[in-house]
Amino acid sequence: MNLILFKKHIEKEVLSATDPRTLHILNVLKMKVGDSFDVGVVNGPLGKAKIISEIEGGLELEFKWLENRPSAFLPISLLISYMRPQTMRKILRESTSLGVSSIYIFQSDKSEPSYKQSKLWTTSEWQRQLVMGAEQAFTTIIPDVYHFVNLNCCIEILNKGENKIALDVYESTEKLSEIKLRSEKTLIAIGPESGWSAAERNILRENNFCLAKLGDRVLRSETACIAAVSLIASRIGYL
Repeated sequence: MNLILFKKHIEKEVLSATDPRTLHILNVLKMKVGDSFDVGVVNGPLGKAKIISEIEGGLELEFKWLENRPSAFLPISLLISYMRPQTMRKILRESTSLGVSSIYIFQSDKSEPSYKQSKLWTTSEWQRQLVMGAEQAFTTIIPDVYHFVNLNCCIEILNKGENKIALDVYESTEKLSEIKLRSEKTLIAIGPESGWSAAERNILRENNFCLAKLGDRVLRSETACIAAVSLIASRIGYL
């Protein structure tokens, strides 16, 4: 991680010996008493933390915060079906690193119902994945995440002024690189690993989504997510 994030704007903190941040500071960063490293507050400022002392294997830290603003989100949101937990972990981390503004997650017709009952979603692990993505990108901002029971419920709340794109290698007629974008604000929909159902494709078309593909190869969901966000970000001038 390139940045260590904390939940609150604090002046001092004691990290226990078992805290993953302590292990990272000592074993990866090779820090010792008197050394400083980069920190941030989730959705807040950046700063520096100085190691004041070691307490029973843990670390006593003192913070100095900078008067700066978090970097901005990309004007890109993701609409994603529940997928295997190991896939969703990658998507949460990497999409946060890239800077997506929001992530909408829904139960697809073809996604396994048990996925949303995994410990990724029933504990705070999903939040930790977002934080890890932000730490990697040296930013403090993390996207908002929303959950919906199905595609229809999710689409009802979406902004009508966005570019709406659904990745679909099977029935798409356009390449993502060639779609005409009406504005910067873009919503990218990614279905389950087994693909959209016929009913879901109808819902997407009825709600003005353009079905697009990233070439003729079937990509892993996490690869398609990274590629699509990067391509759109490049086209609207953010990369």
